[in-house]
Amino acid sequence: MTERKPPGVDFESWVDKQIRDAEARGEFERLPGAGKPLPRDVETAYDELWWVKRKMAREGLSVLPPALALRKEAEDALQAALAAPSERIVRRILTEINDRIREMMFKPPPGPPLGKKPYDVEDVVRQWRERRTAAGGSDA
Repeated sequence: MTERKPPGVDFESWVDKQIRDAEARGEFERLPGAGKPLPRDVETAYDELWWVKRKMAREGLSVLPPALALRKEAEDALQAALAAPSERIVRRILTEINDRIREMMFKPPPGPPLGKKPYDVEDVVRQWRERRTAAGGSDA
């Protein structure tokens, strides 16, 4: 469906034509679940966003409150800093995440508290150096 809608053609008519052409080519014949009702969770009440939630689960997506998302991002940033190839990159990673943490600390969003404080850059750089020394790497 890379074809563009021609100017002056009603959008609904153009979409209907695209669907009719795809049907004529047989593009809908062997779709998984064809002719079967959409699956539903029997135990739960009807949820209008069931398909959004299923799509997000299938795509590995989640929606977290901002504080929880930043907490996860901070933990990932710390791991990335400790595994960074140079001290300059360690400092950049920590500076960026610390800026975000400070911003959230002073402007709390709705939801649970962040529960994080900015990382001590010098302490993490010291840990990074110790790991590099233990692994036989060089300081940069």
